[in-house]
Amino acid sequence: MDDYQHILLAVDFSGQGDYVAKKAKSLADKYQAKLSIIHVLDNIPMPDTNYGTVIPLAEDSEYPLLEAEKAKLMRLGDELSVALADRWLIWGIPKQEIINIAQQQQVDLIVLGSHGRHGLALLLGSTANSVLHHTLCDVMAVRLQED
Repeated sequence: MDDYQHILLAVDFSGQGDYVAKKAKSLADKYQAKLSIIHVLDNIPMPDTNYGTVIPLAEDSEYPLLEAEKAKLMRLGDELSVALADRWLIWGIPKQEIINIAQQQQVDLIVLGSHGRHGLALLLGSTANSVLHHTLCDVMAVRLQED
């Protein structure tokens, strides 16, 4: 097995996101791999913006919700020592944007959290499940505890 060279951490800033981030950082350190972070905005209004739009981190906007999400991503990136060029904030559908960035950046491992849902939630699918079944690289789904 080849060592991982580029690990992409997909974050949603849920209550257990720090646990997932620590797992990704540990793997990056172990393999001496590059670590990148992606956060996909799918739950805040983004006027005049198409899906798949990368949000510039260095530019201020007039939207408080967007600025709050940018601040969270910047703080996490700083904590994990992720280069600014390797942090993505994108407006879109999480599973699609995670897969797109992973392919564009030649990522060989995606790390994300998974609730391991059952029943109707499983039938409807989840981001982790969709990424697992549609990406070309390895995926590590970190099991999250139900609230």
